[in-house]
Amino acid sequence: MSTQKVTFTGHDGTRLNARLDWPDGPVRAVALFAHCFTCSKDIPAARRIAGRLAAQGIAVLRFDFTGLGHSDGEFENTNFTSNVDDLRYAADYLREAVGVPQLLIGHSLGGAAVIKAAPQIEGVRAVVTIGAPADPSHVSRLFAEQLETIRETGEAKVDLAGRAFTIRRQFLDDITEAKIDDALKHLDAALLVLHSPHDTTVGIRNAAEIFQGAMHPKSFITLDHADHLITDANDAEYAADVIGAWAIRYLSLTEERPPAGAPEGVTRVSEVSAKGFRQSISVSGKHLLTADEPTNLGGTDRGPSPYQLVAAGLGACTSMTLRMYARRKNLPLTHVYTDVTHDKSHRTDCEHCSESGSRVDVFHRRIHLTGDLSDEQRQRLLEIADKCPVHQTLESDIVVKTALMNRRGEPD
Repeated sequence: MSTQKVTFTGHDGTRLNARLDWPDGPVRAVALFAHCFTCSKDIPAARRIAGRLAAQGIAVLRFDFTGLGHSDGEFENTNFTSNVDDLRYAADYLREAVGVPQLLIGHSLGGAAVIKAAPQIEGVRAVVTIGAPADPSHVSRLFAEQLETIRETGEAKVDLAGRAFTIRRQFLDDITEAKIDDALKHLDAALLVLHSPHDTTVGIRNAAEIFQGAMHPKSFITLDHADHLITDANDAEYAADVIGAWAIRYLSLTEERPPAGAPEGVTRVSEVSAKGFRQSISVSGKHLLTADEPTNLGGTDRGPSPYQLVAAGLGACTSMTLRMYARRKNLPLTHVYTDVTHDKSHRTDCEHCSESGSRVDVFHRRIHLTGDLSDEQRQRLLEIADKCPVHQTLESDIVVKTALMNRRGEPD
């Protein structure tokens, strides 16, 4: 994933600052992310979700609302309605610069805003809310002690997460009048509601109201143990994984054509973070996998190691080959599974990767066959296992041709 700093014009003509997270490879779809009340586009949850979607070929725009983060304008002159308008302007920018945003994601008040904006943005196919209030006026609870002052004097300074903001009467009037009920009924898009039962800022009953007010298709997934801002990296990664897996079902994704001479397409492996070892694997733009290292080797154990992935390929090919042969010969094979182990650790091997010398790698393959098979049939299936294409590839002379690519995706 690469991130590009961009700007576009907001609802009142001010410059809004944004980040456009690009996938490593062709853009298959476009998403728009709305941050929480008084937050910014750069909160960890937003970055992690954008990164996960980018690994699936989805470009993501996350921006600072007017008067927040690095965007121009005065926060005290904004309100819920202006946030919705900024979302529409962001969608217009995306439509011209990248493509129609099919996916809208909103965190907290940003979740209510994407629901309100969705029917006004042509081409939206899926909407995700994270810890969103069912009524925008819920946000006034964050500064309940100053409400009377705001109504009487027209404005007041309030402290939100250690930062001072000016809230004006017009903001209160706007969130009081703003409702998302009608927008929920006219989303014309799939809805995913993510909420934590431990959210003390926006109670989980809000998720129930949003879910009940929406039409199908709709889904709800609990973010157990997470706080409102999804500050724990594990919670944020889980939310990102869920959104990525769910969204693919509803988006219209551009097919990635395989290059000449690659009948099974491209397996693209992208580093998730420079701090660890986790990799996002996109197979022909259709299947998303994860590779990692165990925690005792410096990884986060969120996926199989590279050697385990090779073992998986060998095991899958073995079982598939046996099934195809049994089907063709009408053998009474009712079930097959293959256990594969490897006698080396990827991390340990990697520490010595600069050393020269020949070596033999051993994969232990144990095949389990179920069915009323004769000894002769079982022996024949064992022989067929050795004809598995991946097995033959691993035992053949393999040539790996490697080239460094430039920024244009061309060989240096």
